[in-house]
Amino acid sequence: MPRFLHASLLLACAGLLAPGIAHADIYKCVDDQGHTTYTNDRPAQERRKQCTLMTREQPVSTVSPIRSSSTPTPANFPRVDQSTQKRRDDDRLRILETELDSESKQLETARKELTEQESVRLGDERNYQRYLDRIKTYKDKVELHERNIEAINREISKLR
Repeated sequence: MPRFLHASLLLACAGLLAPGIAHADIYKCVDDQGHTTYTNDRPAQERRKQCTLMTREQPVSTVSPIRSSSTPTPANFPRVDQSTQKRRDDDRLRILETELDSESKQLETARKELTEQESVRLGDERNYQRYLDRIKTYKDKVELHERNIEAINREISKLR
């Protein structure tokens, strides 16, 4: 059998199998507060009564974002003069910079703790996974502070 024919046959077989691989069950879950969630994960036994399996005939609805330019501000909507808004923005910037300073200090402390913990190996940690489990909480704390700093910097950049 020629090489190109063999490759073509293999490609055709893979194409026939692809639609079966792409299929996934979709569950629609409504919680006690009425919030709707769509998921392809089979719900846990205690949540099954809140979830229904969607059929292929039931489309999943989507909502378009509301464009602010298409909805004008009502005439009776309260307005703030420019000096008041400037003062509010300055206060917000000051608060964000204070939070940024605080998060930076906490990140520095968390990194020091992580470095200290990485250099220590406890006696019951002959199993390397125990060491990794203990270190994970310190790494998570560092990552949390890094994400907080990124979020604060994004907010500050919106104000400038």
